[in-house]
Amino acid sequence: MTVDDTGSGQGSLPAPDGENGTGEPTPSASDKPDDPDPGDDKDPLALRLEQLILGADRRYTPFQAARSAGVSMELASRFWRAMGFPDIGQAKALTEADVLALRRLAGLVEAGLLSEAMAVQVARSTGQTTARLAEWQIDSFLEGLTEPPEPGMTRTEVTYPLVELLLPELEEFLVYVWRRQLAAATGRVVQAADDEEMVDRRLAVGFADLVGFTRLTRRLEEEELGELVEAFETTAADLVAAHGGRLIKTLGDEVLYAADDAGIAAEIALRLIETMANDETMPELRVGIAFGTVTTRMGDVFGTTVNLASRLTSIAPRDAVLVDGALAEELTRTGDAPASETEAAALAERAAKEGEQPPSYRFALQPMWQRPVRGLGVVEPWLLTRR
Repeated sequence: MTVDDTGSGQGSLPAPDGENGTGEPTPSASDKPDDPDPGDDKDPLALRLEQLILGADRRYTPFQAARSAGVSMELASRFWRAMGFPDIGQAKALTEADVLALRRLAGLVEAGLLSEAMAVQVARSTGQTTARLAEWQIDSFLEGLTEPPEPGMTRTEVTYPLVELLLPELEEFLVYVWRRQLAAATGRVVQAADDEEMVDRRLAVGFADLVGFTRLTRRLEEEELGELVEAFETTAADLVAAHGGRLIKTLGDEVLYAADDAGIAAEIALRLIETMANDETMPELRVGIAFGTVTTRMGDVFGTTVNLASRLTSIAPRDAVLVDGALAEELTRTGDAPASETEAAALAERAAKEGEQPPSYRFALQPMWQRPVRGLGVVEPWLLTRR
């Protein structure tokens, strides 16, 4: 579905019967019949579940909802499409909650707290995130729980009371997790050195990629492949979170993570390699990390640093971690790795002669061959290992 976020109105829902395209009703609006309700042909249980989840009956057409919220049809269309809702013509399918949501978003714009473009982005980011969450909960969670517990019971007889019990608990849990994540993200932004750094920040970005995944897709059954991907994503997500990184996204055979600290990113990479190597069911893994300026948008990361991390992953040896020169330099600066093994040996020998404790390093860095990388010129990767 194409959405025009420029404000021109092109690509928006067509002006409904009874509207002249400016958000104002024409005299004939009340004479036009509504389109058929898209829920008329729904299963009765589906309608009951929808009413239970939404908490209200269908009362409004899109035009009526926009008018009740005091929002032009053009802006309402942009908000709905940004949230991922399909065009429904002028079916009576919206509730009081839809009107309230429109009113709130428009109110933020009117109060000057958000620009119109930013309000659309808020709608889009929330819609995309929650759509994925809802799909996962239905596919992986409710499907298993709604198996009939007693012989002779149907799924229909189980689903409604189960959703009725789960809904308030899941809703409260969602808000709790969102608040914790919001607090963490806000803290990172507040600690930024200046306004520019809030958007373009220096981060360590890592890609972890399963080796030979394409061959696996041809060899494994769909269910086995799904279980492998889920195990990989779950393990990676847990390790990234436990060691202070942030999981940006998962792409089946690949995960992208970021960390404010180079040492944290390096620790996560080695933990991933070690954990996967100890699991006989998992393919080998390779990881690439780069350190530098990163642009963040809607929870994702972009820029040359991200591209470099991806390229390093593609050339990394199996069960190994390659890092760029900037990350190697940062690890040296913070004392997590020596500038060279020769220097580390000299410092240890000097400390021994003076009866002092030698420097302790977490990581070792070995320079690799220089090579051209498509779109990025010549780079010199470093092999990261533990000491």
